[in-house]
Amino acid sequence: MAYNKQIPLIIDLDGTLIHTDLLHESVLYLLKIKPLFIFLLPFWLFNGKARLKSNLVGVINLPVASLPYNSDLIAYIQEERFLGRRIILCTASHQILAKSVADHLGIFDEVFASTEFINLSGPEKAKALGAQYGKEGFDYAGNSHVDLVVWENARSVIIVNGSPSLLRKVSSLFMVHKIFPRPTVGVKPWIKVFRLHQWVKNILIFMPAFAAHTAMTAYVWKDLILAFLSFSLCASFVYILNDLLDLESDRRHLRKRYRPFASGLVPIWIGIVLAPILILSSLILAVNVGMSFLFWILIYLVLTSFYSWGIKRLVIVDVLTLAILYTLRIVAGAAAIEMPLSFWLLAFSIFLFLSLAFIKRDSELRSDYGEAQQLHGRGYITSDSSLIQQLGVSSGYAAVLVLALYINSENIIKLYRVPEMIWGAVPLLLWWLSWMWFQANRGLMHDDPIVFAIKDKTSLFIGALFLGAFALAQ
Repeated sequence: MAYNKQIPLIIDLDGTLIHTDLLHESVLYLLKIKPLFIFLLPFWLFNGKARLKSNLVGVINLPVASLPYNSDLIAYIQEERFLGRRIILCTASHQILAKSVADHLGIFDEVFASTEFINLSGPEKAKALGAQYGKEGFDYAGNSHVDLVVWENARSVIIVNGSPSLLRKVSSLFMVHKIFPRPTVGVKPWIKVFRLHQWVKNILIFMPAFAAHTAMTAYVWKDLILAFLSFSLCASFVYILNDLLDLESDRRHLRKRYRPFASGLVPIWIGIVLAPILILSSLILAVNVGMSFLFWILIYLVLTSFYSWGIKRLVIVDVLTLAILYTLRIVAGAAAIEMPLSFWLLAFSIFLFLSLAFIKRDSELRSDYGEAQQLHGRGYITSDSSLIQQLGVSSGYAAVLVLALYINSENIIKLYRVPEMIWGAVPLLLWWLSWMWFQANRGLMHDDPIVFAIKDKTSLFIGALFLGAFALAQ
């Protein structure tokens, strides 16, 4: 096809210029900042998509700078612009959002977008472009089946992020000028969506039974396994909810911006559909375990929801909440088999997990936000790092003190034949906590210390020795 710089290049926005959809992003952002407005959405939608989009931009100010832009397409646009072509953004998104995107990128000469009365999608888009440029008077880059009617009037077809079925359909109807392939979604992104590796934290469910030396009958195992699965599904729901509500912060993060939802690799509507399925499945399993367990998993769900919506922005309160959420796994494990909780186990866990929560915040401050003074989406500033270290190390050593006092308690004589052997666990715990803080101080810590520990050879070695001390005592 002969090049003609007089032919404008028309670029679609949702799913084409960006790896996401601004309508979905807007609804999610509304849920985050004004959750009660979610009940107005059906009424807004009743009056049509154009009115829905107009109402949304009237109550939110979506941060477009952090959106996952298609870098390959932008590079192509810049090349065409350098050759003298006019570049037009034409989208079904509302004109306020479209102009914000155009102003941010600075590569568009004109913008066509939806208004309060017209949803510029499919036939409406084809009509507007045909009236402006005439048949075959423009080249068009799009990504979905609704663009077929637009390509009918275009001079050339450019497919961006198209599905295999779209590629087959378009290839049978038109001569395709250029294709920007859709990123391949394998198994790994889905593992990240569900955070399957994080399920290891829910092994804490089993801790009360082992700590109390409860006989592990088939009945006890059944309840604990169901409790583990219930908590894991609930945790996956929470992670998806966190990812959806934390999109802007994740996109500013050096590593988290590559998460499936933040990067646009997995559409956010899938997360919105998955979340209720996961939590419903979790609660069904919880009912089968027992009402006491159900009560504690509901407490966990409420507390973690409050954490996602606002607690994580509160200094100190956020790390205390994280420590409580870890400890609730132990509480729920005891409730699953209807056994009383040990004061020593609760005291030990709250101090230990508080130290790990401080490690998480310290590692984020040190390595993940570059020169930013404020940790985005959190209440901390970079100068807080030294104080966080002091509080975190103190909390960890308090857990060691609880363990040492437990060895001298009357309870231990009933549970262990040679309780003196547990003294070996005290220096091991000191070693491990000090090691973790050294890694954090050197900027080597993963933003989740639990994930770091299960991959770290030194941590695994110390953990094996720690369990060995308790085994010898028994």
